[in-house]
Amino acid sequence: MEDVQDRQPATFESVWAAIQETNKQMQETDRRMKELQKTVGGMANNQGAFAEEYFFNSFENGQKNFFGEKFDEIDKNLKNHWRGLKDEYDIVLYNHASVAIIEVKYKANISDVPDVLKKAETFRILFPNYRDFKIYLGLASLSFYPELEQECINQGIAIIKQVGDTVVINDRHLKIF
Repeated sequence: MEDVQDRQPATFESVWAAIQETNKQMQETDRRMKELQKTVGGMANNQGAFAEEYFFNSFENGQKNFFGEKFDEIDKNLKNHWRGLKDEYDIVLYNHASVAIIEVKYKANISDVPDVLKKAETFRILFPNYRDFKIYLGLASLSFYPELEQECINQGIAIIKQVGDTVVINDRHLKIF
């Protein structure tokens, strides 16, 4: 057993070498964390892209009678910005008097509802040609839970979900925004 008196005091060089080694290890850990973030982020983006494509194709290739109206045109990933305000709209359906904005999530959460509600306001600002149109809002997701559905109903947002091989739209409670 080593006696405390027999130990040599640490030299500046040995302390500096230990700090350098720790820095190298931290840099390697940071690099690995960034790679992991890219991988996880890529997986989440792929799931989101899958959900957007699924619902867009369902609307584009299916009947365009939604929310009690027939829509003639459809866009996806519509973006605009003006005076510091910018927004993106996953799916937008149009006709001569109405716009339906559908926010798509792979797995929707109740915290998404305020963002969906904000879409009507930002759309009118960013696309002034449609300012006098009726705007309907929808939340499309591959996964819903009862509290989320109830909040959509309370707020007047259409619930659009996958049930088996079909898309089911619950718009009985829909409000015009």
